[in-house]
Amino acid sequence: MRPVRVISVTLAVGGIPLLCLGVLLATGSVTLTPGLLAMLVVVVFAALLAFVWVRDMEALARTLRGAVLEDETALSRAAAVPRLPEVEQLARGIERLSRAHAARATEVGALLRANVGIIERLPDPLLVLGDDRGVRRANAAARAAFGGDIAAVLRHPGMREAIERAFSQRSTQTAELSLPVPTPREVQASVIFLDPPQADGGRAIVVLSDRTRDRAVERMRADFVANASHELRTPLASLMGFIQTLRGPAADDPPAQKRFLGIMAEQAERMNRLIDDLLSLSRIELVEHQAPSEQVDLVELARGMMAGFEPRLAERQMRLLEEIEADLPTIVADADQLSQVISNLVDNAVKYGRDGGTVRLSIGRPPSSGRWPGRPGLVFAVADDGPGIPRSEVPRLTERFYRVDKARSRASPGGTGLGLSIVRHIVNRHRGQLTIESEEGHGSRFSIWLPIPGDPG
Repeated sequence: MRPVRVISVTLAVGGIPLLCLGVLLATGSVTLTPGLLAMLVVVVFAALLAFVWVRDMEALARTLRGAVLEDETALSRAAAVPRLPEVEQLARGIERLSRAHAARATEVGALLRANVGIIERLPDPLLVLGDDRGVRRANAAARAAFGGDIAAVLRHPGMREAIERAFSQRSTQTAELSLPVPTPREVQASVIFLDPPQADGGRAIVVLSDRTRDRAVERMRADFVANASHELRTPLASLMGFIQTLRGPAADDPPAQKRFLGIMAEQAERMNRLIDDLLSLSRIELVEHQAPSEQVDLVELARGMMAGFEPRLAERQMRLLEEIEADLPTIVADADQLSQVISNLVDNAVKYGRDGGTVRLSIGRPPSSGRWPGRPGLVFAVADDGPGIPRSEVPRLTERFYRVDKARSRASPGGTGLGLSIVRHIVNRHRGQLTIESEEGHGSRFSIWLPIPGDPG
């Protein structure tokens, strides 16, 4: 308690009575002794009242500070001090109001945390935008789906138009987006305008629903019917022709029957391989936009797959040459799909390589400079020393059903034309890169770069 305040209040309370007594003493209306005694009583009473008043005001001030700071200890201590009934009642009212406000604030905080938790766990990517159209908050699904590309999504022309319409019309707007990176995706965006805005300044919510799988299913059904009907037409026509021949002219010709049945078996096997490859390609396209999450030892996987080709290598008197670096890290991949990539590439090398030739398998880190991305990764390559591929044909090798119409196809019939297309889609899903190098008369080399997340390099 400050003495200056007590003195000030004492003068304010006792000033007028003391002035009146001084005038009475000066005019002789009151004798000296009673007058001085009366003035002393006034001063003592005024000082006592000032002391109690100043103490209660300071206690009330502490109560208000405790209410503002939501300090329970300060509230309890301050509320017990006031002695004047009116001041004590006011302090108690402030205490009750503060406790009720704190309880409501706690409840609102719990609701806000629950809302944030719900938003964070929503399966669809969700963004909260401010008045400046900037991102105030992004949930876990958005961070996982787009990472550092969230700003790029908002710069998409269709997305910008939907956001501007939502802010200008103060209503919900939708847009269909085709996002090319990190992998092609079809996204439906819903921009929901918030009125009033959120406490953190959020003015709109953007919900991004991935429709890639749905669109892929639709395209897969259409493509499967179109491709299957087109590619199966020839072997089916052959089978029907041979069946008619076996029923008619060759009905009593065992040598012809044997030869025709052999051809029919080859055609049926080709149809079976075609259907298997079409189904495999459809399954891969269905999940191409979803990055894999399994830790895979590429060296161990490749060596295990190569062991299965030993009989075919021996049959063609071919030699396998491994060039594998030591102490290579694991990669994040889909082991089954990578096995399919290795199988397709090695199968091509064995099928189209020369008899008595060499199949080279190499795994290692890419050179610091060159055509590969600057990020950490591994390069897996398969090379043969066969007839090679014409330069003009190389860009089209990964197209569906594309076959090189030269010695390779005539020497090794039966391919479906889908193997390298499957490889390309798997590499895309793994966020990798495929390159094909070939020179007629000198063989071909298929190289795949795969990223190593978090590798120190």
